[in-house]
Amino acid sequence: MTSISKHDHPHSSTGLLHAKPWQVAMIGLGTAATQLDTSVNIAFPAITRGFDLSIGDIQWVVICYVLTYASLLLALGRIGDAVGHARVFRIGLIWSTVALLLVGWSPSFGAMLFFRCLQGVGAALVLSCGAALVINLHGENRRSQALGIYTMMLSLGLMLGPLLGGALTAAWDWPAVFWFRAPIAVAALLLLRGMPASPRREAADRFDIPGGLALILGLVTMLLALNRIREFSAIWFALLSAAAFAAFIVRESRAARPIIAIEILRQPGFALLNLVSVLANLAAFSVWLLVPYFLARVPGYSLTESGIILATAAAGAVLAAPIAGRMAGRHISTERLAIAGAVAVGGGLLLLGAWTEQTPTILRIAGLAVQGVGVGLFQLAYSDIVTAALPLRDRGVAGSLVLLTRTLGTVTAASVVLLVFGILNVKYGFLEGFQKTFQLAALLAFVAAGLLAFSSRRVGDRADYEA
Repeated sequence: MTSISKHDHPHSSTGLLHAKPWQVAMIGLGTAATQLDTSVNIAFPAITRGFDLSIGDIQWVVICYVLTYASLLLALGRIGDAVGHARVFRIGLIWSTVALLLVGWSPSFGAMLFFRCLQGVGAALVLSCGAALVINLHGENRRSQALGIYTMMLSLGLMLGPLLGGALTAAWDWPAVFWFRAPIAVAALLLLRGMPASPRREAADRFDIPGGLALILGLVTMLLALNRIREFSAIWFALLSAAAFAAFIVRESRAARPIIAIEILRQPGFALLNLVSVLANLAAFSVWLLVPYFLARVPGYSLTESGIILATAAAGAVLAAPIAGRMAGRHISTERLAIAGAVAVGGGLLLLGAWTEQTPTILRIAGLAVQGVGVGLFQLAYSDIVTAALPLRDRGVAGSLVLLTRTLGTVTAASVVLLVFGILNVKYGFLEGFQKTFQLAALLAFVAAGLLAFSSRRVGDRADYEA
């Protein structure tokens, strides 16, 4: 593939729009309505009591939401590229507002799961176009900085979710973790003015409905296969997913305007790059799965103190992402920045793997912060590489692909990391099982860094097949 520098591209100097801080803040506020869903995890015990559920049933609160938004991201990103990112983003805010109110009102657990699926649709509408909007405001020549700000905003929502969730649940029970986000979405909708007008839709730019349906089916069944990896049904879901993706590839190779160009997917370097993102996020998400259980065993920590300690992982990403956005491409290449991020994730996980019940709090915070900084560096750099590799007209698809690989990593972690920890816990006990699980997760992050060093030589700055 012959690379085309962003400075040589005819549309690269799109600095026609200058970022207004309040507009960027409103995009971040709208995105926060989805990212603050981490507050729901704290409300799981209250939801279980409220609907008289078994502990195993609570997983469907997560599955319905994640399956819906993850399966729709790429398709809605493509629609945003066609009809206008601001329009899709606004529809997402309206949809999310209604869905959040309905989830909090749920009269039964079945109704709650249905409304969670609706909430997932709203999240996909918002997330599929958020990154594209921020880039449009800053201009293509400031893409890295824009992505740094957007990554920071995503991490900020993840950080605040658990902190707010506990207080809200204690004061107003579990519906509060949904209702408090509705005013946030409404405020963003009302204040988000002056965004770029939607482009005029051309006949050749119509959305490929059959391809979109095949893609959604492939993603849903793949996520179900990952979630059911310990069950025989995972095989059937995997086979159905493979068939759906094969149909998607055949359809897109013939489409005049594919959802994502097959040419870029066929390039080994680009495919490996996205696999690396899945692996890095798989390793990093082990923190959110296992650290809460460790902190609960440590005498002297209240629930609030444990939440603050855990939040330092996301705080590291909040601090690192905007700094990395300013450094990328100027002081250090994005490829090296991504490798450094993956290495930092591995280093932080190794520090966690050395924890004992006597480890000082400051060292626990240090390990989480190092891992969080690594996540911030990696996510920013990976986002920039993928965005640069796809055509300018596919900004929504690029941002959606970044979020999709992150989601695949976290869903895989929920199955694989817990499976590995369960085996090691039985064999060695909780503490040693905890340590060995994080040592394995660190190894996975280092493998991701090694693969990235190889894949960075295979992906150019921009696709050369853009029309």
